[in-house]
Amino acid sequence: MARTAVVEVELRAALISLKKEKPTFGVAKIHTLLLEAHPTWAVSEKRVRKILQSEGLIATEKDNGTGPTIASYPVSRLNKSLDVTKWSSKVKVHYFNAIKGKGLIATEKISEGEVLWKEDPFILAPEWDIYDLQKSSKACASCSTPLGNHSPLHLPCSASGPSTPCPAMFCNRLCRMQSEKVHPLLCPARNPASVALLRLARNADWMALHALAQCTSKLLLSAQRDDGILDEDLQVMQGLAELGMEERFRALRDKGLEPDRENWRKAHELYLWAFKAPKASDEQKKLARILKKPVPESIQREFFEYDGFLRGLGRMSLNLEAHGGLYKLHSHLNHACTPNISVRHFDRHTALSRITVVAKVAIESGDELLITYVDPEGDYKARRGRLLEWGFGPCQCERCLSEEREAKVSGTDVIEADELADELKAGLGLM
Repeated sequence: MARTAVVEVELRAALISLKKEKPTFGVAKIHTLLLEAHPTWAVSEKRVRKILQSEGLIATEKDNGTGPTIASYPVSRLNKSLDVTKWSSKVKVHYFNAIKGKGLIATEKISEGEVLWKEDPFILAPEWDIYDLQKSSKACASCSTPLGNHSPLHLPCSASGPSTPCPAMFCNRLCRMQSEKVHPLLCPARNPASVALLRLARNADWMALHALAQCTSKLLLSAQRDDGILDEDLQVMQGLAELGMEERFRALRDKGLEPDRENWRKAHELYLWAFKAPKASDEQKKLARILKKPVPESIQREFFEYDGFLRGLGRMSLNLEAHGGLYKLHSHLNHACTPNISVRHFDRHTALSRITVVAKVAIESGDELLITYVDPEGDYKARRGRLLEWGFGPCQCERCLSEEREAKVSGTDVIEADELADELKAGLGLM
């Protein structure tokens, strides 16, 4: 069979995808896989190596920690079981390429101000002021809505008692029932081994760790059911955009930021104590009462091993909505410095965690739906600095390029490394 040359963009996308699927494979194996997948392509091993090095997916000969930043991109996978029509008939999921990944596009014209969909969270790790209200029984432990004055509808955690108190309080019977999908493994009365993990997350303002604890609890409890919900929840998790903690810091090393591996290891230790192997015998017994069925080996490998734990933290950092929720459809939205949709919390007194997605401008059929991952009021340097935290390269949108040109003309195109470092520390597990 005759082989033909392949264009750079197509080859680069294919190699990134293969390397992300097989991260332990070297150049030779990736080259073999590439030719097996594309038997008509003429690609040398040398060219494969050069592209993988340029993408930061393998080390270069000069990669000694002092060279320039190399590119790392989040991995994005499709959740083929996701039924978008549950939320909206006007949008659909679209896969762009291995670098950009997936996103949402309009399937018909959308009017300015139109509500596109409302969505409740897959899990919720709320902002810390709301979390503190939950811990003091002043906000619903399920939907996070502040409880205000006492109502006969408000219900405490069913496991709470004088000797084993749990501060969780719920809006009503429905919220308490829904909380059984997550709360039991994070309840100090039912699983006291989780207390140290959640305390670390709170003391460090480490929202990604808190969110990962919520997701892990949901998956482990789904594994105890016989209704097939585990496969559905796993596909949600595995479909989230992913960039490991080590990869994120590799992109930040020339900004003077160093990974806090000691703290990551400590968090992983507490994570295992909470969900797999508590230290105290009485805590082991309480965990066994909740997890009566063995945890599938596939879940243990993916979430309990250290590398999987770091990938989980990366998933949370990339996909959490600004107020701490993780949403199945919302997690597909890509960034723009001039977004065409906004995410609002309108149901503040009935369902605070529910989001409403609203069109900021008229959107044509085929246009991508875009939110901003950063403060749009900042200048292009601040916006790019925040995006760097997520593993994205410099934003090349029209607004950023225009501001960059203006800054160069005016001579204000300067940013101090210390200023950028301060901006990037949030959410990275740096103490």
